[in-house]
Amino acid sequence: EESLQMWDLNKRLEAYLARVKFLEEENEVLRAEIQSAKSCPAGDLWRAKYEEELRALRDALDHAFREKRTAELARDNLYEEVQQVKSRCQKEQAARGEAKKLLSLSKKELEEEKRAQIWLKERAVQLEKEVGALLEVHEEEKAGLEQEIASFSQSLESFRCAPVAFQPVEVEDYSKKLSEIWKGAVETYKAEVSQLEGSLCQAKENLWKAVEDNQQNQLRLQLLEKDLAALKVRKEMLEESLARQWQEQRGEAEKFQLAMEALEQEKQTLRVQIAQVLEDRQQLMHLKMSLSLEVATYRTLLEAESTRLQMPPG
Repeated sequence: EESLQMWDLNKRLEAYLARVKFLEEENEVLRAEIQSAKSCPAGDLWRAKYEEELRALRDALDHAFREKRTAELARDNLYEEVQQVKSRCQKEQAARGEAKKLLSLSKKELEEEKRAQIWLKERAVQLEKEVGALLEVHEEEKAGLEQEIASFSQSLESFRCAPVAFQPVEVEDYSKKLSEIWKGAVETYKAEVSQLEGSLCQAKENLWKAVEDNQQNQLRLQLLEKDLAALKVRKEMLEESLARQWQEQRGEAEKFQLAMEALEQEKQTLRVQIAQVLEDRQQLMHLKMSLSLEVATYRTLLEAESTRLQMPPG
């Protein structure tokens, strides 16, 4: 059993010694490669190239951050312009509402003036009819008076024998009074007709003024609508440019995010590689220590075995 155990230990020792020799040879190869890489100028070139690429990436990142800041400032300016355009649109809408109110008031005044004109026309026609009726009545009364005067003159001719009882002065006074009354009534109707004509002219003037105000309000409304359409077009252009800048900024941000993720991934990869190298080195150290302990144990066992064999059989 001891010889079998020794034989097993010898096999393990041979395997460990072969593993140690292989690791030492690999270590020597790696050391030679490191020394050659340090002494070779190509390594410096690669290092300089990597440093230059890293510097270029940092410059690109700084430039991207500056562009991002510029885009943010442009976005803020565009937002302020959009707010100003919105405020102007609100003002224009308020002015348009006031213009519509003024237009509705002008329309109401125009309708009232039209109704007043219609009423004045009807009143003028009615007064003309009344004047015609009064003229007819006056003509009839005048004809009756003429007939009465004629019959009275005939009766006067028949009664020539009594000139003292006849008083033509009263008839003349009566006709004068009637003519004065007729003239007063005619003048009154003429004054009323002239007053109605004056009010009709005033109504016409008010109507023309209302029509002119309506036309001016319509022109102002058309100008306001044109300004509102121009402001809407400008607002749409600003919104399109803002959306386009947002998309460009988003694309650049995504690119920067992808670059940063790639760098972070590379960083994690390097960390994993460094950790793996450190772990391999730690395992090699533990393996070396265990091999050293086993070699020392085998050495003590061999020395004990050699001393036991060299001792005399007593």
